[in-house]
Amino acid sequence: MTSLFDPKLRKGDFVPKINAYYFKQWDGYEMDFHAHKEVEIMYVIDGKCTVELLKEAFSLKKGDFILLDAHMPHRLIVGSGTPCRMLNIEFTFRLKMARVPSIQDLVNENDVFSRFLSLNEGYLILKDSAQIYYTLKNIVLESDKKQDLMVHLLLTQLLLQLARMAIKSKEEDPQANLYIHQALEYIHQHYDQDIQVKDIADEVNLHPGYLHRIFKKLVQSSLMEYVNSFRMEKAKMLLADTDIPIIEISQYVGMNSSQYFSQVFKKYTGKTPVDYRRFSVRTIEKWNKS
Repeated sequence: MTSLFDPKLRKGDFVPKINAYYFKQWDGYEMDFHAHKEVEIMYVIDGKCTVELLKEAFSLKKGDFILLDAHMPHRLIVGSGTPCRMLNIEFTFRLKMARVPSIQDLVNENDVFSRFLSLNEGYLILKDSAQIYYTLKNIVLESDKKQDLMVHLLLTQLLLQLARMAIKSKEEDPQANLYIHQALEYIHQHYDQDIQVKDIADEVNLHPGYLHRIFKKLVQSSLMEYVNSFRMEKAKMLLADTDIPIIEISQYVGMNSSQYFSQVFKKYTGKTPVDYRRFSVRTIEKWNKS
């Protein structure tokens, strides 16, 4: 039994078992893509690093950690001159051999843990509040002493802590909201420039694919759809309230092609820029006469 989210884990007398652990400081290191048969936790004690998956990459700093399920391809990247000290553990599951709580026992007794095992995600990125590091460090210390019972109990404690943090993160997702706020602020300040998804992702220090995913989930719009809708609102104000030539307004809102601007504007408003300005002028004249 290897995967943390395998449904069979909930129905058998399985317990966690530590397979490997280490403290290590990396500097100027780039790992090849690889995967483990074990579940892995990579915890940043100090410094910063990048953990890259096949389609996404995440910047981690002190107190951040990533939980990788078994068989999840990944690699570690640490920049030269910016060392990163990490604590890693790898664990799997085996049939219990003593009178200790099994995964099934935890599922039956703890609703949060049961919900955690139902997430079925290949990875989770979380921010520690010191409790995880304390537990991880004790797992390493007890493993060095060959204290199997203590290691098992600490691993059980770790899983319950992870469950609580993961479910809370899913419900509140404060970090994702912060990224979205930063992305929106960047868009509002740079909409008049030729910005792309990569530019926004670089600003908030996220992989473009991941930023796109959380943005669409929380804002109910893709990044570029939001950029264009914001630009069109600005364009409507410029058309209605100024005499700026229409051919120049496209540049005022960061769109170099006036033809493309007209196409997008009609898509969002149902009118061409010319028709919208005429409609706005007639509306103002009618209002002034009344």
